[in-house]
Amino acid sequence: MSKVIVVTSGKGGTGKSTVAASLGVAFANRNRRVLLIDCDSGMRGLDIMLGVSKSLVFDIADVVSGGCKTEHIIYPCSHTQGLYLVPAPQRAEDELSPQVLEQFIESVKNQYDIIIIDSPAGVGKGFETAVYPAQICLVVANAEPTSVRGCVNVRKRLLELDKDEIRLVINRLSKRNFFKLNFYADLDEIINETQLRLIGVVPESAQVVAAIQKGVACTDDSKALTAFSRIAGRIEGERLPLAVC
Repeated sequence: MSKVIVVTSGKGGTGKSTVAASLGVAFANRNRRVLLIDCDSGMRGLDIMLGVSKSLVFDIADVVSGGCKTEHIIYPCSHTQGLYLVPAPQRAEDELSPQVLEQFIESVKNQYDIIIIDSPAGVGKGFETAVYPAQICLVVANAEPTSVRGCVNVRKRLLELDKDEIRLVINRLSKRNFFKLNFYADLDEIINETQLRLIGVVPESAQVVAAIQKGVACTDDSKALTAFSRIAGRIEGERLPLAVC
């Protein structure tokens, strides 16, 4: 049975979708068959990140309305074998209900080892839809007060929705800027404030951002790629270090 993971954040700009896409690549590189589902209706972006934007014809709203078959909305990633995408509806008003998303996942889950849902930022209706079918919830934060506060709000809402497998990903961490800005004494202070268990720390990487925005594979930044690989391994129960030095 596939694992269903949702990637969330309390505010925009944390690199949440980059984490979702990069984690999908990391699982695929571990020989897992991976389905990414973009739930950010009206603001979809994973099709660009996976290099399939030019081939899009249908999205998940078309299946729900009966406009096409399920196989017509599953697009293979252009740069990573074993990674597939279901794009979000192009129009915000076509946002799915939690029950419809769960039914869709039930219909395809036997074909995939890992299903990753990219949630809209914040805790609105789209967030509740994305979270509904998830077994594991990843909350993405940057090492700054507004982002950490957003994590607190997300954690509270996830607990209200009866989610208990909740983990923190600290993304785009620059050691130099962390100590220079002096928002926090150390990462433990962030963990304590969010009250979330840390599952990984991803170093800041211009190479990863550039590759993601171009829809190509990133092969230049070993530290960031190692961080995503370790998060994937930890999700699968392996004992791996949290941070990449």
